[in-house]
Amino acid sequence: MLKISLVPHNKIYAKSMSALSSAPQVKDALGLTNDQTSLGGTIDFIKFILVQEILGKQYSRVILDETENLIGVITLKDIDSITKTCHIGTWIGHQYWGKGYNALAKSEILYIAFTILNLEHVFAGAKLSNVRSQKAQENLPYIRIGVQSEFLEEHSKLESQVNSPCILNVIEREMFLKWHPDNK
Repeated sequence: MLKISLVPHNKIYAKSMSALSSAPQVKDALGLTNDQTSLGGTIDFIKFILVQEILGKQYSRVILDETENLIGVITLKDIDSITKTCHIGTWIGHQYWGKGYNALAKSEILYIAFTILNLEHVFAGAKLSNVRSQKAQENLPYIRIGVQSEFLEEHSKLESQVNSPCILNVIEREMFLKWHPDNK
């Protein structure tokens, strides 16, 4: 049975994280540079995440598989405690693609977003060129697809951050919690 755990970032994961994010399939999908995926760049990312978490702007976790191997990262970013919104971002090492880890990690972190962080909306976006990410989001049973016109400001913010045309989707607290097995 597929199992994951979400654990806080730590420099002990830097080497594995760098190796996974350096693979062309991941690096290109995320638009990362060689500097960003290098060991030094990865350590800088971990430091940045830890500061952002202290400031309450992000909640990010390393994804470990059932054998405690790092397989990716999942992040709630741009957390806004006033509007009760954030954006979710996930990347999984390409050798773990298509196995269900992404959906499992999203389910766990979204439960935290809605029950502990008390958020109302979590936005999920994807570049129009990233069909794999779009398909993964479309398969989530608790997501509303193509909400760009409903959330113009969030859509604009996303496209300016990634400097590319994007689709915007949303996970809403009520719909997710009705779906989640811990609430049935």
